[in-house]
Amino acid sequence: MNSRRIILLAHGSSDKRWCDTFEALAEPTLTAVSNSRIAYMELAEPSLDAVVHEGVAAGTREFTIVPLFLAAGRHLRKDVPAMIEALEQSTGASIQLCPPIGENPLLGQAIKDVVALQLGQNTGQLGIQS
Repeated sequence: MNSRRIILLAHGSSDKRWCDTFEALAEPTLTAVSNSRIAYMELAEPSLDAVVHEGVAAGTREFTIVPLFLAAGRHLRKDVPAMIEALEQSTGASIQLCPPIGENPLLGQAIKDVVALQLGQNTGQLGIQS
């Protein structure tokens, strides 16, 4: 196979409803981007470890992780890089960590659009600029 695998990385939760929400958010990307998967850092399956090992077993050697986090806190500054280092050493794969999705200005625009939708389409009264 050898194509790059895209991993949408969420924190994870023992609450299945939380995971269902992230899986629904990830679905358009998983459908549109070939060889993409969702993985969880902790508390849910599939784990990042499992998704990387599955990819390596299928012949993938390059991975890009897109964190579904709003900001880079301790997990993205320390925990995830340590996990990546261990996975690279144990599998020989190359794993790139992207900035968290919350740092992308497009997310800010999407939040504005959702707020406008939730408050009704009367954006002029709300003072929301297009």
